[in-house]
Amino acid sequence: MRTFSSGVQTLINSNSLDFFYLIELKLNNTYRFTTAAYNMDYDNYTWLSDGGIFSIEPPKINNILDREAYKVTLIDLSDVLLEEFTTNVIGKDITVWLGFHDPYGVALLNNNDIVQVYRGYVDSPTISNDWGTKVATIEGTSPMSDLDRVNSFITSRDGMDQIDATDTSFDNVFVDTALTVKWGKV
Repeated sequence: MRTFSSGVQTLINSNSLDFFYLIELKLNNTYRFTTAAYNMDYDNYTWLSDGGIFSIEPPKINNILDREAYKVTLIDLSDVLLEEFTTNVIGKDITVWLGFHDPYGVALLNNNDIVQVYRGYVDSPTISNDWGTKVATIEGTSPMSDLDRVNSFITSRDGMDQIDATDTSFDNVFVDTALTVKWGKV
């Protein structure tokens, strides 16, 4: 069960939540964006409010095993993300936190007030351009994405040497060796 700080729990109990997201993209360069209406300083970094966050799909919780991914959509006015995507960002880190404003509009920025809602890796980045707006969609891996993974393993001396050069367990796998086996009663 997730626990919240006393300040956040008070806000949840009051049913008057004003929240914002913090998004960190560790692509070839690191980008930090917020959905708050102003730049904010958190965890010794400045999170930009003009980062062009278009939408954040909330994670879906259900009782079946599926590959539901997490999507963040950004406006890419300066082609920065387009350049990042062309240099391959698959497998790079993406983290999303949820923060809250108190009833006076002040952000609660203590580490125990910020809730991590997603941490994963970029799975399929796309850019769509309708000549008016460039939209970058970053789809993060789902928690079940490893179910589709195929790991190949080469059963030969050279294949094992890539893992451990001192392991000799596969040294005779493909060697033509004649054996005389005594079968039955001798």
